[in-house]
Amino acid sequence: MTDGRPLVLALDTATRCSTVSLTLGTLGHGEVLGCLSLSSNITHSRRLISTVDRLFQETQVEWPDICGVAVGLGPGSFTGLRIGMATAKGFAAAAGKKLLGISTLDGLAARCVGDLPVYAAVDARKKQVYCARYCVSAGTRPERVGDIQAISPEQLIEQLQKEPCRQVVIVGDAVQVYGDLWRRELGELVRFAPAALHAPSADAIGLICGELLEDGECLDIGSATPVYVRASDAELNLATKKQR
Repeated sequence: MTDGRPLVLALDTATRCSTVSLTLGTLGHGEVLGCLSLSSNITHSRRLISTVDRLFQETQVEWPDICGVAVGLGPGSFTGLRIGMATAKGFAAAAGKKLLGISTLDGLAARCVGDLPVYAAVDARKKQVYCARYCVSAGTRPERVGDIQAISPEQLIEQLQKEPCRQVVIVGDAVQVYGDLWRRELGELVRFAPAALHAPSADAIGLICGELLEDGECLDIGSATPVYVRASDAELNLATKKQR
C-alpha cells in the first residue's frame, strides 16, 4: 500500500482544533489519505482516540501499515499538548512504531507557499501570541528563521515594522484575535492567509514527518516532550511560593 513511501499517522491538539491524518510520503512527494479536524469546546481526550479509529475505518488502513506516529509539539495549550504527546507516545509504544514530531507552527507555515516571509502565530492567551518567522518553498520543509517566541501582539507589530521585506504573511488562529489590530497598525505590510489555513492541520505535520522518518530523525518515546516556550501557571505559582 505504501509503495515504499512512509505511511504516517499524525495528530495535533495544540489549539482548540483536534486534527488527525494519514499521509503517504513527504511534502515533495506525497499524498493525504485522510484528514479529520474538529474545533469545539469538547476536550481533546474525549474525542481524539475515537477520531483516530474513524480515520482508520474510512481509509481502510491497519496498524501494521503504519511506519510512524507524528505529533504537533506546540506551542499551544499546555493541557492539549500533554494529551497529544501522551496519545502519540501510547500509540507508538503499543504498535512498535517510530515517534516523530515537529512544531505546530512548522505545520501552519508549510501550507503558505510563496515568495513572502511567513509568520505563524497562535493565540497564547494572556495577551500574548506564540510565533515564529519562516521561509517557505513548495515541496520542502519550512525553514524557521530565529526562535519561537511568546510575545505580545504589540511586540510582533514592532518586529514586523523592522521587517526587511515589503510584505509578510501571517497564518494561525492569532489572526482571529488580533487581526484587526495588525491590519490597522501595519496596513499593506501585512497579509493574512486564507481563513481555512488558520487552524492546524495534521496532514502538513504528517508529510513533514514523513521526510524526518526517511532521514532517521525520530524522537525518543521515553524522553520526548512538547514545546511549551513559556512556563505554565503551576510552575509560575510554585516559583512565587519559593521566593516568599
